[in-house]
Amino acid sequence: MIKLADYNLKLALKNIRRTPVLSALMVAAIGIGIGMCMSMVTVNYRFSLDPIPQKSDVLHFVQIDTWSADFPFNEGESLPNQVTYRDAKALMSAKKAHRQAMMSRAALAVEPPGRDERPFFVEVRATTADFFPMFDVPMLYGSGWTEAEDIAAEQVVVLSAETNERVFGGEDSVGRTLRMSGADYRVVGVMEEWNPSPRFYDPTGGAFSDSEDAYIPWELVVTKELPRSGNTNCWRPLEGDGLQAFLNSECIWIQLWVELRNADERAEYEDFLDAYATTQKDLGRMPRPLDTRATPVTPMLQEMGLIPEEAQVLLGLSVMFLVVCLLNTIGLLLAKFLGKATEIGTRRALGASRGVLFQQYLVEAGLIGFCGGILGLGLAWLGLEGIKAQFPSEQDAVERVMVLDWNMAFVAVALAIVASLVTAIYPTWRACSIQPAAYLKAN
Repeated sequence: MIKLADYNLKLALKNIRRTPVLSALMVAAIGIGIGMCMSMVTVNYRFSLDPIPQKSDVLHFVQIDTWSADFPFNEGESLPNQVTYRDAKALMSAKKAHRQAMMSRAALAVEPPGRDERPFFVEVRATTADFFPMFDVPMLYGSGWTEAEDIAAEQVVVLSAETNERVFGGEDSVGRTLRMSGADYRVVGVMEEWNPSPRFYDPTGGAFSDSEDAYIPWELVVTKELPRSGNTNCWRPLEGDGLQAFLNSECIWIQLWVELRNADERAEYEDFLDAYATTQKDLGRMPRPLDTRATPVTPMLQEMGLIPEEAQVLLGLSVMFLVVCLLNTIGLLLAKFLGKATEIGTRRALGASRGVLFQQYLVEAGLIGFCGGILGLGLAWLGLEGIKAQFPSEQDAVERVMVLDWNMAFVAVALAIVASLVTAIYPTWRACSIQPAAYLKAN
């Protein structure tokens, strides 16, 4: 068996060298088709990855339709993607979930301890203590803060590894003081490198944006009136001025997540959400039909339209282009194999069976497909680099998405080989169907 495989491989290489132009055209056709197709497959694959597979079925994104009766949020295509302050506080206070976290974004200026270092702005996530265990945030030093520190609005902070490196040289900074926007914060933890892709926990802030530079207790947003940098949407004007009027408004600006460990907990929480919304409707709020949801991670990402329609359209077009390339390959293989009709007829007359010839020519087609797959890998890499170049302002985020990993590399080569074998079936069958008598008479 090994000797036969070695013989078929040597014969395939010999046949490819005998027709270099036709072979090169077939490799190019398969390579170009695979390159374009795999570029789009990779983009869609990276968009659809589960960002937290170990917990994606127990983490739930909370949504309540609090919008106007006159017009739906997002033209009725989805529920509001955030909640109001009073709803978030009420749901958190009820403590109906195993874990729960409310969050929003803010922007603060870090004042480095060195006199010669200039202040710089950092993206801050204001959240609650459960954020860190809920999302399995890896810690390099220390830990997150406690619920007691949440309630007391303690000025504590958890730093990203990058911010800790920039301010404290990467050392264990737990217990040290970091000054931000004129206030001192005590460092309680430093995270390891953590950039879930997509950034599922905040679907409003860019799916492939970097994680925040620092994390602080949510209550500080209110007690210190910190400047917010997250999305805010309102359907009704504020009744009054100042922070309290904003907190009492129908503006949505807070993301709310809960951890529900099983189907019973999820059912109980959904009933609780419905009961809460019904109570609010009785108070004159939430004029739209009752609609509340606690959605797991993967369905939530799908509902939020994480994969752009353009990417899916381009994927379809690239698959069609690959089919065209393979049809051209069929024609080239047919020309190649039928061009050896005399040789095939002679070998048949000398006793070679159709099965043996069929096997030999399939090996040749598979070898051409393998070479086309290798070429396609290079073209796919160039295609992804070209896509990256279109987003210079989001380089880090794009780098995490446009990656041709080993899984995709294997798929590319395997697809090229399988495609070449499939396209070779008809030309090989035609070639092996040649009647040897006609060519022996001609000779």
